[in-house]
This record gives sequence, C-alpha cells and structure tokens, in this order.
Amino acid sequence: MKYNPELGNEIKNLFKELCIENPIKDISKYNDSDKINIIAGQFENILKTLGMDMSDDSISDTPFRVAKMYVNEIFEGLDYENFPKSTTTKNSYNYNEPLTVKGIDISSTCEHHFQAIEGKASITYTPKDRVLGLSKFNRIARFFSKRPQVQERLTIQIAECLKYILDVDITVKITASHNCVKCRGIEDKNSKTKTKYNTIKYD
Repeated sequence: MKYNPELGNEIKNLFKELCIENPIKDISKYNDSDKINIIAGQFENILKTLGMDMSDDSISDTPFRVAKMYVNEIFEGLDYENFPKSTTTKNSYNYNEPLTVKGIDISSTCEHHFQAIEGKASITYTPKDRVLGLSKFNRIARFFSKRPQVQERLTIQIAECLKYILDVDITVKITASHNCVKCRGIEDKNSKTKTKYNTIKYD
C-alpha cells in the first residue's frame, strides 16, 4: 500500500479542529520496535498475573505476537504516517449522480473493553469536479478502523475525511456487531448497532 503522511497530517489537524480526533497523545516518543518490546513486556505481566505459565511453549511467545499485532496491524491507524494515498482525478466524464460504495468491511476494536467491532459500511457522495478511486474509500475506512474506536466517532471520521479530500458532502452508514455486547455483560449474540452521519448541516 502507498502512503501519504502529508495528507494524513492535514486530516489530523482537521480532526483536532472539529474535535473528532481519538484520545491520542504524542506517539513519536517510541519507534515501532520500542513499542513492540514495551507492549510485550507489559502483556507478559498481564498473563502472569492471570496465572498463565509463561514457560509453556504454547504461550511463551504470545506477548510478542500480541504486541506485534497491535503495532503493525490492528492499531496501525493510530499513526498518520500510515495514511493511505488518496489522489483524486478530474471528473472528466461529468458524472453528477449519487455514487455509493457499500459492503465495505469494518474491523475495529472497542476502546472501552478492547473487544472486536465487526461490520459493514456504505459511503455515498455526488461527484463534482473531482473523483476518488473506488478502492480508496475502503482504504480510508480501514485506516480509521485500525485504532481503538467507538462506532459513532468512526462514522464521523470517515465522512469528514472524505469531505475534506473531495470537497463534497458525504454520507456514511455503518452496521456492526460489538463483541463487548456479545461476549460479556448482557451477552447478546444477535444485536447490531447502526450509525449514520451526513456532512450536510441543515439550518
């Protein structure tokens, strides 16, 4: 995947201005290798506290596996250096009807219990002067999913990011199941959460 950290930093500043950024502090203090080593050490302490035998072959490398997964995969969206390249092109064919990309996979992590959020998103906009390659919608949705999240904020972030890039109004809908509901507390296996955000603001 190609990245555009400059655009990512513009989006970060926009989110701070709109007060829709995640509760992120300065992540430049550690490089990825440092993060992995620190997280692995802390996660080993968690497993030991739970009573796990860290000398067992099955679990001895689990702290490192978890740390590597956190930094390089499921939380890579915390680092705007990983923001996907999202170059627009001229709408030379003058398409001016609504366009919807739906069935976009959402795989995120609830920031309250660090349980999985799994669902689908749809994104709708009406092109004007510029258009965005279809896969870029998926990549942007994926980027903001790859961080500790709440579904409401995720919905808003995807929409406001795309509005900034395309300079048109955006509608985002997400339907997702939350493991913090399915696997703990009420343990409801069937409920889903639907969110919708439209960047159009009515008077």
